Amino acid sequence: MKKILSHLFEHKTLPRGEARQVLENISAGQYTESEIASFITVYLMRSITLEELRGFRDALLGLAVPCVLTGELTDIVGTGGDGKNTFNISTLSCFIVAGARQKVAKHGNYSASSISGASNVMEHLGYSFTNDAGILQRQLDDANICFLHAPLFHPALKKVSGIRKNLALRTFFNMLGPLVNPANPALQLIGVSSLEIARMYTYLLQEEQKNYCIVHSLDGYDEISLTSDVKIIRPGGEKIMSAREIGKRTVAPADIFGGSSVDDAAAIFLSVLRGEGTWAQNAVVLSNAAMALHTNPLYPNFETCYQLAVNSLESGNAYKCFTKIVA
Repeated sequence: MKKILSHLFEHKTLPRGEARQVLENISAGQYTESEIASFITVYLMRSITLEELRGFRDALLGLAVPCVLTGELTDIVGTGGDGKNTFNISTLSCFIVAGARQKVAKHGNYSASSISGASNVMEHLGYSFTNDAGILQRQLDDANICFLHAPLFHPALKKVSGIRKNLALRTFFNMLGPLVNPANPALQLIGVSSLEIARMYTYLLQEEQKNYCIVHSLDGYDEISLTSDVKIIRPGGEKIMSAREIGKRTVAPADIFGGSSVDDAAAIFLSVLRGEGTWAQNAVVLSNAAMALHTNPLYPNFETCYQLAVNSLESGNAYKCFTKIVA
């Protein structure tokens, strides 16, 4: 690691193969925590290159616990680390999509820099993490949704979880999360916290010819926040849409605050799923769910997708999906 760090401290970058090797070595326990923390810190001081991102991703996918699930799967996920401390919008949107009868393999992790990540709230509400593909498939069949807790599938993520938590900053691992869902969903809505990350994701996803949508709220949220205009990037091109075009209204940052504890986050989560959320909370969740449904070629009209999302929430179908997988 000393040789690699010296190389990076000279403002040089890693080729794809070497980047892959570093993460494989981290997973194998070949470096000390201090060495790993120093390595991560390099990417807090400069941007990651596309080749480095490709190499890190290669490593995580190559080492991942296999997870073969049937059906056309969707994931809604953000890079996190935007510092906005919203409630769990992406995870809630996944249940709305599941309630609209689209199968969801949600990939998530504990938060490293905010109050409550997807795994924090799901665990708090009683979901049992597993990497047993049979159990996950049964959840998909029964409830149209399952949850893939990242550390159970990615050894390298488990190795660095404590370091990331201690740093409490957005690291390049935040960028990797949306790209390494072990179920390899065909449809993805990915929220990013910067346009630089959006461009890199676009290069990678175009290579795979996936049905994707990358979203970035122009005031910095890694999701459709309805607090500002939103950059929308799809395989056919990109555009900017207003909050009113997507969600029928604009909301204030205070309207989507996630609280000060996991308890707060869980209370908001259940309130929204039960149909008791505020107008603003509902609008944000429905907008993200609708955009995720819109990645499916079966739903080329966004307004149709929005109505499907509304029906899922108001009929109670989204909440039923939740109760089927949480004891």
